[in-house]
Amino acid sequence: MGQDALALLIMVLLQVGFAGMNILSKLAFDSGMNPFVHVAYRQLSASMIAVPFAYFFERGRRPPMTVNIFLQIFICSIFGMTVNQNSYFFGLKHSTPTIACALSNLLPAITFILAVLARQENARLRTMAGQAKVMGTLVCVGGAMLLSLYHGPIIPIGESHVHLSIASEKNKSNDTNHGNLIGPCLIIFSTFSWAIWFVLQAKMCNIYPAPYSSSALMLLMATIQCCLLAFVMEHELQAWSLSPPIRAISSIYAGVICSMLAIFIISWCIKRKGPLFASVFNPLLLIIVAVLSWGLLEEKLYLGTGC
Repeated sequence: MGQDALALLIMVLLQVGFAGMNILSKLAFDSGMNPFVHVAYRQLSASMIAVPFAYFFERGRRPPMTVNIFLQIFICSIFGMTVNQNSYFFGLKHSTPTIACALSNLLPAITFILAVLARQENARLRTMAGQAKVMGTLVCVGGAMLLSLYHGPIIPIGESHVHLSIASEKNKSNDTNHGNLIGPCLIIFSTFSWAIWFVLQAKMCNIYPAPYSSSALMLLMATIQCCLLAFVMEHELQAWSLSPPIRAISSIYAGVICSMLAIFIISWCIKRKGPLFASVFNPLLLIIVAVLSWGLLEEKLYLGTGC
C-alpha cells in the first residue's frame, strides 16, 4: 500500500514537472531556438547528472552487461528519447502547449494496445474490467482526435492578470499555429514512439534490474544521437546560442526534471506497476498546462483545442 501511494504521488508531481517543461520550451522556441538544438542541450544536461549518479548509486550492484542488453538499451534510447522528444518539440513549435498535451492523451490508449499485443496486459474482454479498458481506450482516442480537429468557441473566462512579459511579445505567433497540421501530426507520432518505449522499458526492467544504470546509459546514447541530429539539422553556430536566458533555463529544466528525473521515476513505476499505470497519468497534464498557458502565456482557451 505504501509503495502504491508513493507511485501515485510521484506520478502526479511528475505531470506538474512536465507542464513546466511545456511552458518554458514554448517560450524558448518563440525566442528563436531550434527544437533540435533544445533537445540536444536537454539530453546533455541530463546525462551530466545521471551518469555519475547511477555509477555511484548502483556501484557493485549492476549485473553484467551483455550485447543483447546493450542493443535493447540502444533501441530504447531511440524510441523513448531521440525520436520521441525531437518529434514532440518540433510539433510543439508548430502548435501550442495545450494542443500538444491534448494529443498526448493518446498515450494510455496506445500503450494499452501495445501492451496487450506484447502480452504485458490482459484485455480480458469477457470481464467488466476488460470491457472498461477497451471502452476507455476508444473514448481516449476519440476525445484526443476531437480536441485536435475541433476548434470551438472561446471559453469566456476573461484574461489573466499574471503573465510572463516574454509571452506578450510572442503571443501573436501562437495564434497562427491554428490550422497547421504539421504540429499535431508530429505530436501524435511522438506519442506513438513514447508508448513503444513504455513497453520496451517494461521488458528492460525484467532483464536488467539496475534501472538507474540502464536509464543513465540510455540518456548518454540519446545525447550522442540528438547532438548528431541537431548538427545535421542546424549548421549555424549562432543557432546554438543560449541567449536569451530562457533557452538555457528551458534546456536545463527539461534535462534535469523531465529527462533524468522523469526517466528514473517512470522506470521505477513501470518495474512495480507496469507500463499502463505509468501512462494513465498523462491526461492530467492537459489540465495543468491549459491553466498555465492561460495564466502565463496569454493563450486563449477554446471549447476544443484543435486546428
